[in-house]
This record gives sequence, C-alpha cells and structure tokens, in this order.
Amino acid sequence: MQGAFVPGPPLWGLVNSAWSLCSIGKRQSPINVNTSQVIYDPFLPPLRLSLSGKKINGTLHNTGRHVSLRPDGNQMMNISGGPLLYNHRLEEIRLHFGSADEHGSEHLVNEKGFSAEVQMLHYNQELYNNVSEASRSPNGLAVISLFVKVGDSCNPFLSKILSRETMTQISFKGDAFPLPDMKLDTLFPETFGFLTYQGSMSTPPCYETVTWIIIDRPLTVTSVQMHSLRLLSQNLPSHIFHSMSDNSRPTQPLNNRNIRANLDFRKAGVKCQGPNFKLHVSPGPSQQ
Repeated sequence: MQGAFVPGPPLWGLVNSAWSLCSIGKRQSPINVNTSQVIYDPFLPPLRLSLSGKKINGTLHNTGRHVSLRPDGNQMMNISGGPLLYNHRLEEIRLHFGSADEHGSEHLVNEKGFSAEVQMLHYNQELYNNVSEASRSPNGLAVISLFVKVGDSCNPFLSKILSRETMTQISFKGDAFPLPDMKLDTLFPETFGFLTYQGSMSTPPCYETVTWIIIDRPLTVTSVQMHSLRLLSQNLPSHIFHSMSDNSRPTQPLNNRNIRANLDFRKAGVKCQGPNFKLHVSPGPSQQ
C-alpha cells in the first residue's frame, strides 16, 4: 500500500487483489469459540517448548499496529506437540489490546472478549526456510494465543515488557528497544488446557495456513500496565497521537470447521491436572 492510509479490516480484500482471501476465504481468523461446540480430543499430546538457552534476547518494536517482540535470530525456540505434526520456530510475539478492559482480544469465548491477546507466531522450520515461505504454504504457521485480563498481579514475562522503562522507549511508530534475559516459559500459566482449530493469519494477506492453539487460562496484568499500552501511538512523533488500541480484526465465520480441545468443556468445573496440562520444556540446539 502506498502512503500512510491503511484500510480497516472490512476493506482488506477489496483494496488489494493479493489480499482477496481476507474477503472470500472460508477458514479465516479470529473466531468466536462456542465451548458447547468444542470437540474433546483426549489424544492431543501436551505442548512442548524447546529452548537453546534458559533465557532469550529480543527487540521490542512499535510497528504502528502492534507491539511486536522479535527474538534474536541466533536463538532457537521451537514449539511442538498438541495438534502440531512438525517443529515450529518462534518468529514473533504480538500484542493485541483494546481501549477498554472489556475488549481487545481477537478471539472471543462464548462471545466474551478479553483485555488483550498475546499471539506467538511460529513457522514450520522442518518444511520451510523462513516465515514468508511458510505463510503461503500448507502446515506453514502455528500461532499460540494467550488471553490477558486486568487484575492485581502481572505475568512475569509480560511484566518486563510492560514496565514503564520499556513502554516509554517505544512510544511511537518505528521505535524499538532491546530486551535481554527473558524466560519464555514464564509466559505460560503453570497449568492450562488448550483449544485448536485451522484458520488464517489475522492480518493481510490472510493466508489460510495457520494452526491456532488457544490457551484456556488467561494471564493477568495490572490496570496501570494496561493503561501504558494504550498510551502507545500508532503514528510517528511528528503526527497527531492516535492510540494503538483496538488493533484487532473482528471475528470471522467458523463455517464447517471443528474446534478440538484437550479438556472436556461438557464437564462442569473441569480442572487441568496431570502432565498433559503443563508446558514441557527441554533444551535445544544453540544455533540453527
């Protein structure tokens, strides 16, 4: 697209022929998860995280649309297990958030939104050379989504991202700030279940190559930290302030897709207990 104008999600498929799937695709994301329609699959294995070291280094970016954390290229962080048939390498972590606590997440659960949604974008490194090639190809991408709600405490991984020192360094579009020594496994709840379905990228060109994995237990951030996100501008310093809030695509029709889960939503008060409901962390190679 030329110039500063970026159309809203309803127009994506109309303004650029390369984005046509955004309008005509039948497996688009995000979706509303109706838990009464979720299929319990007891054979889904637990999620596995393979790390080249105990901590990762990365750079936090204000892209004008998202807060984006990109790990350094020489570090390997792979996800496998669950519905995934291949190892997928972490490429980027994005934050979607709203202008009010009642909305901001891209995915909904029983028509209910959350204050924010963290999306961990991975590409299939066994079949493809990079995320660009994988995004256009079958079994190319895997995105892990974690919901965020406002509470009295903050997830330790998000706490480092949302500190005042960090947020003030990425106030405007194009700003970037290095973040060293982050423990990726602390982003996940101690125990959790997950849902999974086949969908698309939630940004243009909306390729339908994504296996989505939605963690059922939300993370928590404080109201002050949530407010600091809303103070980020989607514009350059020389332009008028426009909050990056409400940077989510509306939900799309489920059509005939199945949503599977490793826990049974039909059982009241279902609890995530046992090894299948924990993230399995193991060391991996230090370099590709």
